Amino acid sequence: MPQLPDLRVAAIALVRDRRVLMVTARDREVYYMPGGKIDAGETAAEAAAREALEEVALVLDPAELVELFEVVAAAHGEPDGRLVRMRVFRAETDAAPFASAEVGSLHWVTTADVDRCPPAGAEVLERLSAAGLID
Repeated sequence: MPQLPDLRVAAIALVRDRRVLMVTARDREVYYMPGGKIDAGETAAEAAAREALEEVALVLDPAELVELFEVVAAAHGEPDGRLVRMRVFRAETDAAPFASAEVGSLHWVTTADVDRCPPAGAEVLERLSAAGLID
């Protein structure tokens, strides 16, 4: 069977009070970073800002997003061997996020919630903790 291409995605890390914003999709229990696939002709920062608007109603300027790191991990819900390459950007805003039609609910999480995350999300929590940003 041919190897499926890696999923290229971008996500935001909105940190407040030593917790990071994560979401659950409707009728799902797994916590995800707000974000999604990078469209053709779109930069990773543009994708992260677009997805933040679509998923958590935050208006972010791609030029103000700071890339923290890229996580490469097994893609959740995909065939074995498929990887996700998630570029994570630090977002700064005082606006209140809220769940859009795509999102079931919002969660402010710490490393205590790692068991609720797919592999990429778990690695993001570990890296944010190692950077001293979340508990």
